[in-house]
Amino acid sequence: MAQYLRPLGLVFGPDAEVLIAAGRAGPLGGMAQIGFTLAEEITREGKTITRNLRRFEDIGSSLIARQIMKQRGAFGGIDLDKTRIMGIVNTTPDSFSDGGKFHGADAAIAHGKMMAEQGADILDIGGESTRPGSDPVSLDEEAARVLPVVKALAGRHVVSVDTRKAALMRHAVEAGAHVINDVSSLQFDTASLSTVAELKVPVVLMHAQGEPRTMQLQPKYDDVALDVYDMLATQISRAEAAGIARERICIDPGVGFGKTFKQNLELLQQATMFHGLGVAVLIGISRKGYIGALTGRHPAAARVAGSLGGALHAAMGACHLLRVHDVCETSEALRVFRAQNEPNSAEI
Repeated sequence: MAQYLRPLGLVFGPDAEVLIAAGRAGPLGGMAQIGFTLAEEITREGKTITRNLRRFEDIGSSLIARQIMKQRGAFGGIDLDKTRIMGIVNTTPDSFSDGGKFHGADAAIAHGKMMAEQGADILDIGGESTRPGSDPVSLDEEAARVLPVVKALAGRHVVSVDTRKAALMRHAVEAGAHVINDVSSLQFDTASLSTVAELKVPVVLMHAQGEPRTMQLQPKYDDVALDVYDMLATQISRAEAAGIARERICIDPGVGFGKTFKQNLELLQQATMFHGLGVAVLIGISRKGYIGALTGRHPAAARVAGSLGGALHAAMGACHLLRVHDVCETSEALRVFRAQNEPNSAEI
């Protein structure tokens, strides 16, 4: 029988501090400024799913609650005491979001520097499109797109490399990359697990159902949130068995990767549950198709406002990292969110 906890009854800022100190709330995702006072206790045995509401006082000492409350360590040198921003630097000519606007090393480097100035804590550099329907590219082509950008930016900024290929992971870390972000959860390349373990760098494990070329054809789940949770739990165990320390793992539920628009929403509505895995949580919803379906904004670049709504929802759920295209707007939105919940954090 599998067991899960979905934190509910969220409180923020001074209210969270008071209730946490009184033992009536727990720090969500280890963040002292966001607490949970209730939780949905979920059990699954075969096809049977049972849900019961519990007060924090009744479940706070359980193992899974302790995992939810555990303070996360720094990731790539970035403290996770609040929601941080990962800026997307696409070097592909067929990106869904910008149509190859930053294809070419000089343009990508300039874009990355601008994102860092706007507030990006990590720059995520990718050279292979993983949009629905995309085809893979060769290692040589992907490396030619990514490595010059990594070398130029890694000296002054925390850099992540977005790749499924073990050889490129190694080359990128040798070029200065601090983090690996793999949409296949280290499953695409059989050498990835041992490579990441040897390199001893933090890694993002993302959930995806199927390959990018076919993943949106007919995605199916018994329960999307629980199925994604179970898969990520399996991948964390697999990574640990290969020698990757749990403290170096971050998970990404993979919004848009083998999920229908409705499944994306179901997943995000239950996103606080993923803190039960006891690792950092990354959410990537920026400019994605479900936002266009909700808002009627079908060009990806027109989905900024909708993306900010999703980003703030994720921040309210103590998401540790937001992977975004629009760093300036997201940074400003988070600044206002924090100021309203942490009055002493802003000077006016």
